[in-house]
Amino acid sequence: MRRKYKNFNFRIDSLAKIELANKIIDSYQAQGLRLTLRQLYYQFVTQNAMLNQEKSYNSLGNLISDARLAGLVDWDAIEDRVRVPRLPNEFENVKELVDTALHSYRLPRWQGQQHYIELWVEKDALSGVLAPLARKYHITLMVNRGYSSQSAMYEAGIRFCRHGNKQCTLFYLGDLDPSGEDMVRDIQDRLTMFGANLVVKKIALTMEQVRQYNLPPNPAKKTDTRATAYIAKYGNESWEVDALPPDKLHQFIEHAILEVVDFDAMERIIELENQDKDLLKGAIDNALQGKIAYAHKLGRKPLQHGVKNILDTLNTTRSISETAQKLNCSRGHIYGVLKQQGLTLKEVLAK
Repeated sequence: MRRKYKNFNFRIDSLAKIELANKIIDSYQAQGLRLTLRQLYYQFVTQNAMLNQEKSYNSLGNLISDARLAGLVDWDAIEDRVRVPRLPNEFENVKELVDTALHSYRLPRWQGQQHYIELWVEKDALSGVLAPLARKYHITLMVNRGYSSQSAMYEAGIRFCRHGNKQCTLFYLGDLDPSGEDMVRDIQDRLTMFGANLVVKKIALTMEQVRQYNLPPNPAKKTDTRATAYIAKYGNESWEVDALPPDKLHQFIEHAILEVVDFDAMERIIELENQDKDLLKGAIDNALQGKIAYAHKLGRKPLQHGVKNILDTLNTTRSISETAQKLNCSRGHIYGVLKQQGLTLKEVLAK
């Protein structure tokens, strides 16, 4: 959604960059993905639209911020994966709760498999890209944010030990730089120390991928204590995994997963899930019908309205009192729903 809050007089070159940003955003949205500013920046660098410098990144950040305020860039296209509010769970009605539960219900899908795998990534910026794949294949996704804490490693060791009768593999995605390469060793050593029998396999970023997709380099950090060994192997440049296009990341990950998953065994588990869901849905439907019948017996209308119902009724009645009467709810409830949606009564009635 684009919404204008301020006026700006953009230069011609700035408007060209905004147009390019929207093209990149459209390509991500077509895949059902949202970008971080860092990912957008690397797409600019890869397309030779911007130099790979810190001041270029900051300049793009300021431009995109102004473009969003000017209504030229979709507010939903770019996300901040660090400053995420922790909202309490709430539901419009029982049916919404049931639908959520049915959508979330899963049995242990890797039961009966010869392998156990997890997907780890160095950077939180990529979690939004990887989460759909992790959910699709029912895989634990771990965001390390650099070298992982001892607590997180200990808990991971326990998870892998629980699957000690299987072939355990940890698929890792991290930068191609001194620390990013050393993290593979660190993860392997510490999980082994905690009793896990596994193989840590880095599936991105590799030098082969850097060359294949001509990714933009950064200077290797010579102050990093691991720089000497890294430079001897790879030279004076380093690369960030964020620079890989998301469709390529998906391709590498799916290829690795498909090599180990037994789809026949997983499909049998999913079939059992669907049978359970049908039973649960039938039981809930019967319970809700009983509730409705009981409410009618008492001469009351059951409360079954959601946000859309409230907005539609308001647009019809043009009155909050009449809407509350028709829906058999309080005026305060309607005001509360509007507030949750970031709307005012004036805005609703003006449409």
